[in-house]
Amino acid sequence: MSWILQIDTALENAIVSLSFKGKMIGEKINFLQKDHASFLQPAIALLVNEANITLAQIGAVAVVEGPGSYTGLRVGMASAKGLCYALNKPLITISSLKLLAASAKFHIKDLNADQLICPMIDARRMEVFSAVYDANLNILLPPCAMELDKFSLVNLMLNKKIYFLGNGSAKWATICDKINAEFVEIKCNSLIMSKLVYQKFSSNLYSSLAYSEPVYLKDFFSTSKH
Repeated sequence: MSWILQIDTALENAIVSLSFKGKMIGEKINFLQKDHASFLQPAIALLVNEANITLAQIGAVAVVEGPGSYTGLRVGMASAKGLCYALNKPLITISSLKLLAASAKFHIKDLNADQLICPMIDARRMEVFSAVYDANLNILLPPCAMELDKFSLVNLMLNKKIYFLGNGSAKWATICDKINAEFVEIKCNSLIMSKLVYQKFSSNLYSSLAYSEPVYLKDFFSTSKH
């Protein structure tokens, strides 16, 4: 069974998509972040109905694990794990940073081996969740919470052109030295997620239902620290 249900609630928009053998078949998008939880189950039901299949026919459930919105990540992970438990299906997790980088690689037609990709996700104030990938999506800087200043990433930018993207890259653009920095408007893409997920599915690279948790990259404080 090569149908895969895919859930992405990591950022501003909630996206539920259905893929078959790595090809995106359909998707539903919610643009109101506060409504992500109520959006998921009706969107899933509508997707499988439009594809003329049942949830029992899917081979796995995939979810974007983070980093991103704390509430969105919890909603997405809980929904994905609940479906996996109920349907006895494996869970596949995908990094939001890796998904952004892969989307950039797909859209940047002149990307070459000497250039880098740096997705940035807003973490409030002057912080971002970020990582750096080469043109083959190998990790050069592992995912981290980064407090931006004008010296951030300077060593990498001295010698290589870096493409910056994501909803955290705009504040970096206001303080960075623009030499070797290129800013592109690219968002997470269900077509690309379908390809990444199917690669894991084909290699049986599943995540643990018992131990998988959202990737926050920094502590969450619901009230002010004293």
